[in-house]
Parts: sequence; structure tokens; C-alpha cells
Amino acid sequence: MSWWSHLDPSRVAIAPSLLGGDLGRLAEEVRDVEAGGADLLHLDVMDGHFVPNLTFGPEVCAAISGAATRPRDCHLMIAEPGKWLERYREAGCDGLTIHLEAVGDPLPLLAAIRELGALAGLSLSPGTPLPAPGPLWERLDLLLLMSVEPGFCGQSFQPAVLDKLQGARAYRNEAGLDFALEVDGGVGPDVAAALRRAGADILVAASAVMGRRDRRDAIASLRAAAEAG
Repeated sequence: MSWWSHLDPSRVAIAPSLLGGDLGRLAEEVRDVEAGGADLLHLDVMDGHFVPNLTFGPEVCAAISGAATRPRDCHLMIAEPGKWLERYREAGCDGLTIHLEAVGDPLPLLAAIRELGALAGLSLSPGTPLPAPGPLWERLDLLLLMSVEPGFCGQSFQPAVLDKLQGARAYRNEAGLDFALEVDGGVGPDVAAALRRAGADILVAASAVMGRRDRRDAIASLRAAAEAG
């Protein structure tokens, strides 16, 4: 699994969402969560069109990359993502995840992401069903399932994602594929074990990590809760 090139695939990976941190001191936040045991850094990119919020542009992502040593997992919650793939790749993003709801045919964009040397991800909002079996699944390095509506931090976890996660894992196993399964939205120790049991490889955490003063303890607690199940 390409996402696991520097990780232990037998344990869940924790990807703190930097949007939940102190945006006035992003470099310090990056160093803090990396020292605390983060496996990946999750960058929530919003454009004010696909979602109503506006967050990191390529320049901010480049600044984060300059302070980071862990892979940057860039979640593009934007309209017309194809126009921006090269810019965010140049900004140091190691993975680029587009939303199925934002594109007509994701296959060319997933191919373009790989041609840029990045890992190709596809994200589904809570109301979007899993794609039908077919070649789309074979192009994925990452499937990101949203457990809240995209656009804002601090929403409550939607447990319906568990069935979708189990379905994605079952198809991955049946088809012999090796993409990673990531969940984002309302993820904390209270739901981590259920997500891990359902098949999550990567847990994105905003308030559960970035909202805590001791990030090392927060990451360790989230990982322990996930593995306890």
C-alpha cells in the first residue's frame, strides 16, 4: 500500500487536521504534532464555492511543507480541482484528494494526480454512495469517507459512515486492491474503535488532537482507543 511506505500497516495512522489548530502559528503547530507522533498531516483546502468556507491556498500549503517532515495529505474541497492540481503538488502536497461530487468523471483527474507524482485520492460526502464496481477503484491510492458534511470543523460524527466503510473494505478485499481507507469528521476516541473495526486505516482528527494542549497524549489516546477495538 503506497500510503504505508514509511508506516507500520498493522496500526492505525493518525492524521491531525491543521485547520483545527492555531492558524497564526502553523509552523509551530506542525512541529508540535509531528513531535507528538502524527503519521500524516491533513490539509483541508476549501474554496468558498464547493463548500462555503475558505481556507488554505497553495502558498499556505507551501509554507506548511517547508516546516513539515511527515507526508502532506491534501483534501481538496474545491470546485474544478483539475485547475489546481499542479499548484498544490508544487506546494509540496504528497497526496491530492478530490471530491467525487465536484467532478463529472474523476478518472482523468486521478490519472493526472499520479502523473504529477502524488498519491491519488477520492473523497465522498456523507450522502454520496460508494461508486459502482469498476475501473475507478483501481485508480485509487486513497478513499476518504466523510463522516460530517465537508466545509466546517466541529460537527458531530455521523455513524452511517461505518456501513460505507465496511462496504469499501469488502470491495477492496474482493478485488485484491490496496488503496488506503481514511475517515474525516467528528473523529475522536469515542468512535475510533468502531472505525478501526470497520476498516479505517487513517483517522483524520481536528479537535480531538488540535483542540488538546498535549498533542502527544491526544494522538496516543486516539491511537490506543482505535486499537482497543
